[in-house]
Amino acid sequence: MSIEKTQVREIAWLARLAIEDEAMAGYAKDMADILALVEQMQAVDTSAVEPLAHPLEIAAQLRPDSVNEENRREDFQQAAPLTRDGFYIVPRFVE
Repeated sequence: MSIEKTQVREIAWLARLAIEDEAMAGYAKDMADILALVEQMQAVDTSAVEPLAHPLEIAAQLRPDSVNEENRREDFQQAAPLTRDGFYIVPRFVE
């Protein structure tokens, strides 16, 4: 596919890019190469390929759900200025 300088200028304007006139030919070639690659990828028959949620078919390794620390709420709340029923008491800041 051939990309012309006018098309590069329009795309650059849409993307709000400033491209020098000397660089237009290079950008046109790069865009044409990208579009050629996309055409090659679209030509591949993928009808027999099942879609994947992830490229690697592995199961998540889960750790056992077990308590590994003791409850130290009372120790932590001893340093708090105000507590009640296991909760920290703070000044109201939302009306």
